Amino acid sequence: MGGFRLGCGPWPGYARFWVTLALAWGTGAVLAMEGLGLEEEEVAEVELAGAEEQCGAEGWAQNAVSAGAAFVAAASFRGPGNNDTRSNKALPILLWWSGSLFPHFPGDTERIDCPRGSCLVTRSRRVARHRRTKALIFYGTDFRAYEAPLPRLPHQTWALFHEESPMNNYILSHSAGIQLFNYTATFRRESDYPLTLQWLPDVGYLQGPAVPLSEKDAWRRKGYAPVLYMQSHCDVPSDRDRYVRELMKYIQVDSYGKCLHNRELPSERLKDTSTATTEDSEFMTFIAKYKFHLALENAICDDYMTEKLWRPMHLGAVPIYRGSPAVRDWMPNNLSIILIDDFDSPQELAQYLDFLDKNGEEYMKYLEYKNLDGIKNQFLLESLERREWGVNDMTLPNYLNGFECFICDRENTRVKEEQEHKKSHGKIPAPRPHIAQFKHMGCPMPTPGFGSVEDLSGGD
Repeated sequence: MGGFRLGCGPWPGYARFWVTLALAWGTGAVLAMEGLGLEEEEVAEVELAGAEEQCGAEGWAQNAVSAGAAFVAAASFRGPGNNDTRSNKALPILLWWSGSLFPHFPGDTERIDCPRGSCLVTRSRRVARHRRTKALIFYGTDFRAYEAPLPRLPHQTWALFHEESPMNNYILSHSAGIQLFNYTATFRRESDYPLTLQWLPDVGYLQGPAVPLSEKDAWRRKGYAPVLYMQSHCDVPSDRDRYVRELMKYIQVDSYGKCLHNRELPSERLKDTSTATTEDSEFMTFIAKYKFHLALENAICDDYMTEKLWRPMHLGAVPIYRGSPAVRDWMPNNLSIILIDDFDSPQELAQYLDFLDKNGEEYMKYLEYKNLDGIKNQFLLESLERREWGVNDMTLPNYLNGFECFICDRENTRVKEEQEHKKSHGKIPAPRPHIAQFKHMGCPMPTPGFGSVEDLSGGD
């Protein structure tokens, strides 16, 4: 995995890391609050007051927004609504420290009306030390401990949004790193606001029609491989290329990406990576002709499942999967993907793929979930039904809006419990802090994609 690195430069040993964590956990925060000057607080008040005048629907008329801009602004989700009658100046503030994810426009501040109460949300860091700023929201990919707003203030909680694997930020896969945060939204089902099915729009996405087997067989007769590999991000923690390289010794694999490249795409247009990321129709039609897609995630983590898994199923290709060890929990039925780890070797897997390639009836059993009532997994169906946010669905909030309201509700509850504690002079206990746990994000250490550590060469 190489040296421990964060950000653009090398991390100079663990000493600085632990000092930073100590500050982030709150060491010295009380002293910092005592030394907080009135001038800084007043500046924050003035800026926030100005922002509050602009936020909310009532601010649009004052700003004389053009019709086109107003239409765009109207798409900004403000929560499901509630009976909270407090003015903006009385609401808790949530600060998106990672401002690029701020899910509202056109301004920098917005009122959101969530089920348990309302909040102000902003991306203006000028209010970071404001007494009403109750929570800071960080994006995991951007989070750097040495850039965190330290010392941490005792009246604030920290929330982590991170849909990616630890490859994007290794600190979050360490207990000390994840426990900096109070609330989490990650791919793990154990997180406070799970994003496990972030790449699966709905049940219908799985049940779209597949290319007929006769067409796939005709594709094979033209010299195309039974197996597709489409990957340009090489040398990742899961070490997927090592496994695929070994598999290629025993079965034909067409590899169009930069990793293990051995075949050219049929047009220059398809070589543009945007055709894959946007699910371009020409690109999707092309890859749907393959019987099998190698679907290997960049990290081996419970519940980390991306488009590498769901896209082949949408198209009617069979994923050859390595990623989440718990992937079976989410599959539409008991026979819908081929798990690499069910086979003792790449050679054994290749023999099974060759068998399915030559036996259409057996191959088609892997696509029975596309039939009417073919999805048997009630856990999957219920999880999609309970999910309050949508994927590419403009009728539902996205997961950023959902997590925002989740934090708003928790912070309103915390503020109320703290007020009750003070009024009771200690008879009612103070609310206990909620701390994120390793299982909210943690993944095992990477291992070779094929073979053992002892088999690796010195320079590997």
